[in-house]
Amino acid sequence: MSAPVASVAIVAYCPAIHRFFYALLVLLLMMIQTPLQAQPPAVILCLGDSLTAGYGVEAEAAYPALLQVRLRQEGYPYTVVNAGISGDTTAGGLRRLEGLLHHPPTPRIALLSLGANDGLRGLSLQEMKENLARMIDRLQQAGVRPLLLGMRIPPNYGRAYSERFAAIYTELAQEKSIPLVPFLLEQVATDPTRNQGDGIHPNAAGYRQVLANIWPVLQPLLHE
Repeated sequence: MSAPVASVAIVAYCPAIHRFFYALLVLLLMMIQTPLQAQPPAVILCLGDSLTAGYGVEAEAAYPALLQVRLRQEGYPYTVVNAGISGDTTAGGLRRLEGLLHHPPTPRIALLSLGANDGLRGLSLQEMKENLARMIDRLQQAGVRPLLLGMRIPPNYGRAYSERFAAIYTELAQEKSIPLVPFLLEQVATDPTRNQGDGIHPNAAGYRQVLANIWPVLQPLLHE
């Protein structure tokens, strides 16, 4: 009579064993899939010229590096990519943009700071506006939120040219319904204590003010 009793005992314990191994299998699958399903880092692309690249200062003093520090301090999980090239124009930025968008991961936000060299070289303002507009359109098509960083130039080429230059940024922000920092170098451009010897490029103190100009406009985008 002992054999039937043993048989009944085995059947009674099978459901418990089945549940144990099923739970273990689920746990293993979760452990395997979690790294695969991890979200790529959220990227903020800083596309610009020497003012973005950090000409004349240490890399950690330029505004993209300062922005990275601020983001970490505030608890925002973004990675900042500095795509500034000294001397770049809006035409150059337009040529570079496609490659930057195809380098994964696609940025969520793009700080667009180009045009200063167009103005200083006396280039066509109509072409400058068209180049900026095409960059904004392409960013929006890719699902990237553009933030336009406005610039001004000294009246070397006449008041009409300088005023038209500054107006382009306001017009584009309104036409494309995107946020705007009216003047990237506000409280920097006319302050010799915040500029390098050339009177054009910010020093470390100047870049801290540049970030202060950007942050209030950028911060709302970080929550979208």
